[in-house]
Amino acid sequence: MKIQTILSPQLFPLFADEVVGKQVVIIDILRATTSMVVMLDNGAIAVKPVEGVEEAMKLKRDNPSLLIAGERNGFKLEGFDFGNSPQEFTPERVAGKSLVITTTNGTQALSLSLAASHIWVGGFLNIDALVEAISVKGEDVFLFCAGWKGHVNLEDTLFAGAVAKSLLLKDFAIADDATRAAMVLWEQAQGDLHGFLSEASHVQRFQSMHAESDLDACLRMNTSDRAVIYEKGVLVAIPR
Repeated sequence: MKIQTILSPQLFPLFADEVVGKQVVIIDILRATTSMVVMLDNGAIAVKPVEGVEEAMKLKRDNPSLLIAGERNGFKLEGFDFGNSPQEFTPERVAGKSLVITTTNGTQALSLSLAASHIWVGGFLNIDALVEAISVKGEDVFLFCAGWKGHVNLEDTLFAGAVAKSLLLKDFAIADDATRAAMVLWEQAQGDLHGFLSEASHVQRFQSMHAESDLDACLRMNTSDRAVIYEKGVLVAIPR
């Protein structure tokens, strides 16, 4: 079983044929995939990622009980119930509800991956459950970093390295230099994630938005024991 890493959606065309019938992990640590896990952990009954703003709004018009979450350029979309902060999706607000989410990067990466056999989303908060679920499937895996508007970013690459390191203990093998580079970064950063990411472009963007507390929420380790998979158009949580 092999591990490969796609560092940016701009590189996805190079892998489009290879991911068919394989596992793909969508990685958007700050903040989409983290928020998706939080929604389900806090009792949402369905979470549907969509690519476009208008698609989300149409779903809301057709079913007013839906809650819609979304951002562009990091900011909450006008007319939406939520932005994309994992801190917004409290049990009081999402338990028993169905949600739709669209984001600048994460949902776009997911839409590119629909030919995969299994599509996972995850973050540091459920990394152990994610790794276990990937290994149970026993198929090659692509770690797909959503990045920022097509560019490589540091936090997604770090997470890819963390996942790859754990998968090596489960009889997976590294198949490319992108994965090796991600693992080197993870080995350097794991003792002080906050410090290592302090100069990262997305963290600086958080600071300009006065959203620093989201960084703490997104870097917590293993607060969830459920993997999250995309099935039949919605995200489903799988307990360990």
